[in-house]
Amino acid sequence: MRAVIQRVSWASVSVEGAVVSKIGPGLLVLLGVATADVSRDADYLAEKVAGLRVFADSEGKMNLSIADMGGEVLAVSQFTLLGDCRRGKRPSFTDAAAPEHAALLFKHFAAELERRQITVKIGVFGAMMQVELANNGPVTILVDSAKQF
Repeated sequence: MRAVIQRVSWASVSVEGAVVSKIGPGLLVLLGVATADVSRDADYLAEKVAGLRVFADSEGKMNLSIADMGGEVLAVSQFTLLGDCRRGKRPSFTDAAAPEHAALLFKHFAAELERRQITVKIGVFGAMMQVELANNGPVTILVDSAKQF
C-alpha cells in the first residue's frame, strides 16, 4: 500500500458537485492498494498514520500525532498512486489492486484508524472525486508498506 499523507487545515471530497466528506485540522490520506497487499499492509499504514508526529507541540516542534491533537483523517482511495511511469508517457496501473480487493483493504485501513480512536471520514470508493485541501506547512509525507523493512 502506498500513501500520500498531507497535514491539512481542512480538506473535503465532492462527487458530482456535492460535498460527501469534510474535515477540519488533521490529515488527508490518499491511499493506493497494490495487487500483492494484504491486511498486514493496511495495519502497518494505519499504525504509521496514527503515530506520525507531524503536528506542532507548544514549542512549535513537530512532535504530536493526530491522536495527540484530536484531529480527523480524510481517507481517499487513489489507485493512480500505483502508476508506473518508467516506460513511455502513459502510466501503467498493472500493480494496482482490482477494485474488490482494494475496497476491502481500504475499509480495513479506515477501521484500523477508528480502532485507534481516530475520527475517519472517507471519499466514495471508485467515484470520480474532487479533493480540496489547505495543506498546512506544507507538510506532505510518503509512506509505502513495501518499504517497511
